[in-house]
Amino acid sequence: MKITRELKDLVKAWFIISLAFAIAFSRGRLFDPAILVVFLSSAFTVGLGFILHELAHRYFARKYGAHAEFYANNTMLGLALLFSFFGFIFAAPGAVVIRGYLTKRKYGHISLAGPAMNILLGIVFLVIALFIPESSVVTKPGMMINFWLALFNMLPFPIFDGFKVLRWNKIVYGIVLGFCVVLVFGYGLII
Repeated sequence: MKITRELKDLVKAWFIISLAFAIAFSRGRLFDPAILVVFLSSAFTVGLGFILHELAHRYFARKYGAHAEFYANNTMLGLALLFSFFGFIFAAPGAVVIRGYLTKRKYGHISLAGPAMNILLGIVFLVIALFIPESSVVTKPGMMINFWLALFNMLPFPIFDGFKVLRWNKIVYGIVLGFCVVLVFGYGLII
């Protein structure tokens, strides 16, 4: 298997985001042996949510005939790691860069794919939490983080997915945004 620049960027971003969340969740206690468990949990919940979000964008862009590749943003990865020591994360670890002509509708679909993937992952974690309560140490954070990622990415500002979805279809945007709000603020009522 050939290791491409894109694969290296994906793995690097996955690792650093997982580490940043582990540091933030463990309140900076780097030498506590429990940080390995927190790191693995973060890699499975946050890291998986991040990677699948980006790969969903990439899949739909390629499906529509565009060239699409993920590029890590080293500056933002560094800032995410730095901020994690202060107990919070602002993560924009990279993005899928798309080249080629696409209609507004296709860009809307591509942009919606990432948050939709986070919603789907959050629901999977929710179902697992409901049927296997012992898994809640991983499934509750996985659910919460993925619902928040979906909502965050649906913000209607130019750098976010929500902006392109809103430009394409205001009704779809409103429905998805409303669904994200309900999931983020309502999942606690279910569990």
